[in-house]
This record gives sequence, structure tokens and C-alpha cells, in this order.
Amino acid sequence: MAIQSRNKISAGFSMAGMTDIIFLLLIFFMITSTLIHPTALKLLLPQSNTQTSAKPLTTVSITRDIEYYVEDRPVAFEDLERVLQERIGDNRDIYISLHVDQSVPIEYVVRVMNIAKDNEYKLILATRPK
Repeated sequence: MAIQSRNKISAGFSMAGMTDIIFLLLIFFMITSTLIHPTALKLLLPQSNTQTSAKPLTTVSITRDIEYYVEDRPVAFEDLERVLQERIGDNRDIYISLHVDQSVPIEYVVRVMNIAKDNEYKLILATRPK
């Protein structure tokens, strides 16, 4: 009569827990990668105590080298008004966010503000909180 063991050791390996972790990591990296803007311009914005909650349709940026950008696309100042008109169209009830490096002279900001005034666009000057 042979003695049989009641506790059998299973040689199999369950991958269920490992696949759950892999899928959770995949979802986490997909969500966080959409929050990163690799083409964002590096601007040092001026500080302000107040912030607005308006959602701008597009952004105009002026770098410290006096280069103009609409969203992340470089634009010559002479073409800025035309590009904004193409981007916005006839909708006058939207906002444009103006991002300007704090070292840029005010005359360049006023030039963009004049374009917005002539076309009846609403302009928001972007700042960083104090």
C-alpha cells in the first residue's frame, strides 16, 4: 500500500495578477502622456493676483526673442492678423489668450492688442499666480 500525499504542489503559474498590473500601468501612462505638452513654449509669464475662468479658443505667444506663435506654430507679425481671422472666423464671442514673456517690451503686446481691437476679439493676458 502506497502512501499518498494530500497536499499537491501545483507547478502552474497564474498570470492574471500580472496582466492586471500591466493594464493599469498602460492606462496610467496613456492618461499622463496626454497631459504633457512637449511643444509648449517656455515663457516666463508676469505674476498676478487675479485669474480668469474664461476658456480661450486659441493662444498667441510672444517669446523673449520677439517671435510670434499661434498655438505652437511660428507666425510672422505681418501674417498674424490673417492667421487669427482664419482660425476664428466670424465668431466674435470667443477669447484669445495672449502669452507674453515678461522681458518683452510692452509695444509688442500693444501691437497684438490692436489687432484684437480692430477685429473685435476678446483678449486675455495670461499670467502666473503670485
